[in-house]
Amino acid sequence: MTNLGDLEIFSRVISMGSMSAAGRALGLSPAVVSKRVKRLEERLGTRLFQRTTRQISLTEAGQGFYDRIVGILSGIEEAEAFVSGRSGAVRGTLRISAPTSFGRMHIAPHLKGFMDSYPDLVVNLVLTDDFSDIVGGGFDLAIRIGELSDSSLVARRLAPVRRVLCASPDYIARHGMPATLEELSGHICLPPHTQDVWRLEGPDGSVTYRPHGSLYTNSSEVVREAVFSGMGIALRSTWDVGPALKSGELRQVLPDYEGSRNVVLSAVYPSRQFLPVKVRLFIDYLAELYGSHPYWEH
Repeated sequence: MTNLGDLEIFSRVISMGSMSAAGRALGLSPAVVSKRVKRLEERLGTRLFQRTTRQISLTEAGQGFYDRIVGILSGIEEAEAFVSGRSGAVRGTLRISAPTSFGRMHIAPHLKGFMDSYPDLVVNLVLTDDFSDIVGGGFDLAIRIGELSDSSLVARRLAPVRRVLCASPDYIARHGMPATLEELSGHICLPPHTQDVWRLEGPDGSVTYRPHGSLYTNSSEVVREAVFSGMGIALRSTWDVGPALKSGELRQVLPDYEGSRNVVLSAVYPSRQFLPVKVRLFIDYLAELYGSHPYWEH
């Protein structure tokens, strides 16, 4: 019978992307991880990974095997979490995916308070502007900013997200302040992607506007730097630019219009019968920290 420890190592290599990273997370050397994976392959009589000098990827057999064991490992973790919750102990690794800017500004500074309360818990925070595959990526939960859609995942709303149009005083001095939404067509806009549409709430209700510009990027932080440097007008969240609006480093454009109110900050996690204690505790921590009137709005 296959050793459950070998299955956990195999799963961790997939979620971490390399044997060395998996070893660090599990407290094992890369050599031990490699040996345990090889032992599992020998036990199964098939190759699970394709290995090159730069990367590691699943074979077709490896993918099929992972798809079949991930639920088993999840069930074991839930059972341990149930017992841990009854005993008051919280252990293991909490793997979180979050947007790059938000994670840097509003999660990382508050991790110490959470981790001080649970010293036996290891937190693995992965920052990315892409929507991570929670199950396939081995995440316990993801923090997401956007409109909630129907899916097999469970989402808990953490805080509202208010987004405003803004530009630097230098840009306004050079190009003028638009007085109507129609006048935006004569301005340089900074949408993150070429196909993005700005969904706005205005005096006459919901409207959409397709912005046009000369800079397109998949990085929200690049857009942020561009608006601060005076390149154009952007739709930004107040959690991101609130202090700059207050100090005058940025100016709000068309204050009668704001981003769609359907965009919210949420914690998303796999739909499970039993929510692991470590996940519930972290979600509760963020919900209390942000609340219906988050501190960045003050």
